[in-house]
Amino acid sequence: MRSTGVASERRTFLRHALGIPGLLATGAVGAPEIVAAQIKPGSLKVVCVGAHPDDPESGCGGTLATYAALGHRVTIVYLTRGERGIPGKSDADAAAIRTAEAETACGIIGAKPVFAGQIDGSTEVTRERVNQVATILNTEAPDVVFTHWPIDTHMDHEVASLLTFRAYVATNRRFPIYFFEVDAGAQTLGFAPAHYVDITRLREKKKSALFAHKSQNGERIYSEHHEVMENWRGREARVAAAEAFVLLPSARGADQLPGT
Repeated sequence: MRSTGVASERRTFLRHALGIPGLLATGAVGAPEIVAAQIKPGSLKVVCVGAHPDDPESGCGGTLATYAALGHRVTIVYLTRGERGIPGKSDADAAAIRTAEAETACGIIGAKPVFAGQIDGSTEVTRERVNQVATILNTEAPDVVFTHWPIDTHMDHEVASLLTFRAYVATNRRFPIYFFEVDAGAQTLGFAPAHYVDITRLREKKKSALFAHKSQNGERIYSEHHEVMENWRGREARVAAAEAFVLLPSARGADQLPGT
């Protein structure tokens, strides 16, 4: 349905007044066109920092799989092993199950798994933890990093995001950070993306990676949440399926997603 002139002008005003790049209006003067990026072959180092096994897969698994399929080196850093994510299982048993699931998912995506050693539900932001993540990122020397959007109802997601940002500062801002959404509107709040990646070709691989997390009912979660998000972001970007991101505004020289 076409926007009326008044509604269009109101949204244009809000977009400029609030400085929100993702607040777009049909027909708004100067509104940027949404375009889904197409990743090209190459040899970039790509890192994703997620709170739990299945977070990176659900939030940006299609993008990571696309990078890997085109020759880029992909590493997924799991802040925890999901110790408290299987009702009725001890922390140790749940960690073993979910670690194996994460390793299987990484094998499908073509990524290397790294576990940061924090505990599901008890994650923390301390100088020691910041230094730990900074050390991991220094070792990986990424060209681009993906992580959780920091405004999230799950504290572990917030911690993963904040640790990544603090490590970004500690490493002298050597890489751009792109934030992903996990469950828009339910967990991920206030997310206004301006960057999109077309994941149509690798959608089935993303699904396979997410479904590898059998203990988390990956198929149900996908059909109820992530498939809907991919379709919606795809409609925004005029492709069949897309993942959306917010670029950390202070990142230098990263107006365009590396590798596109």
